[in-house]
Amino acid sequence: MPVPAEYQRIYDHLYDFLQEVRDICDIETTHRSYTTIQGVFQTFRRRVDFAEAVGFSNLLPAGIRALFVAEWDLQESKLDFTSRTDLIHEIQYLRRGHNFAPDTAIQDVAQALHRHVESDKLAKYLGNAAQQIQNYWNPKYRGDFLADA
Repeated sequence: MPVPAEYQRIYDHLYDFLQEVRDICDIETTHRSYTTIQGVFQTFRRRVDFAEAVGFSNLLPAGIRALFVAEWDLQESKLDFTSRTDLIHEIQYLRRGHNFAPDTAIQDVAQALHRHVESDKLAKYLGNAAQQIQNYWNPKYRGDFLADA
C-alpha cells in the first residue's frame, strides 16, 4: 500500500495552516501563529474529555493533529468552559513573553481550521458535540463559553 497523500505532504499542509492563521490573525510570522494555534488547542483540550479530544484530533490532517496532541499533559484536570476573556487570557499566557495571540484567536483559528478539515466530518463531529464545543469551533460565535451561555 502506498503512503497516503496526507502523510506525503504533511509539511505542506501544516505550513499552509500556519500561514493562514498568521494572515487571519494579522501577526508577522508563522512562529507566532504556531504559538497562537498551540494555545487555542491546549485551551480546548483542557475542557473536553479524552474521547471528545481524540474524536476531534481524528478530523485533523496529520501535521495539524500532531500540533493538537503535542505536549499533552494527561494528568491535567479537566476545566470548565468559561468566559471568552478568561479563555483568551489562558491562550495568551502560553509562552507569554513571545505570545502575540490576538483577542480573536479562538475564532481566527476556528476559521482557518474550517478550511483545512473535511467539512462533512467536522459537521458530523460538531453536530454530536456539546454546545460549548460547537461554539468554540464556530468562527462566527462571539459570545462566552459558559454552560448557560
